[in-house]
Amino acid sequence: MLNVGILTISDKGARGEREDASGNVIREMLSSAGNRIVKYDIVPDEVPIIAARLAEWADEGSADVILTTGGTGLAPRDVTPEATLSVLHKVAPGIGEAMRAKTASVAPTAVLSRAVAGVRGKCFIINLPGSPRAVRECLDVVLPVIPHAVDIIKGIVTEHKVPEAGKGHAH
Repeated sequence: MLNVGILTISDKGARGEREDASGNVIREMLSSAGNRIVKYDIVPDEVPIIAARLAEWADEGSADVILTTGGTGLAPRDVTPEATLSVLHKVAPGIGEAMRAKTASVAPTAVLSRAVAGVRGKCFIINLPGSPRAVRECLDVVLPVIPHAVDIIKGIVTEHKVPEAGKGHAH
């Protein structure tokens, strides 16, 4: 079981003008997998506000993983990746790459996502797109690896098994 923070980035959502459908998808998928939602907020598309909330949640240690939704595209107000990168200690590029590669076969525009992921302290932070459908598709890709990543970040797993020949590579 993981302790999860959900941060929705949306100007309209922060003003109460839009329901947080994407945040609800994250809540549903993570809760149904046996995880606990410990933090939740909606903030506007502003780098200082996003960065401060991510740093605060990660540094206080209550969340093992923070999932953001929204602000990962090319629009002028889409600044979630910049805010996230400003607080990360380590970047995990494979997460964004895997989400884009897998979901592009369903929606070619997925390659326009600038979502990033990485580590701050003992917390794994992952950006997800803003649409409920894209959130579901991206979580399907990364959800299986999140517990292992958290175990590595927390020092629970320090060695990796060498996979069988032809079935991946050792870490």
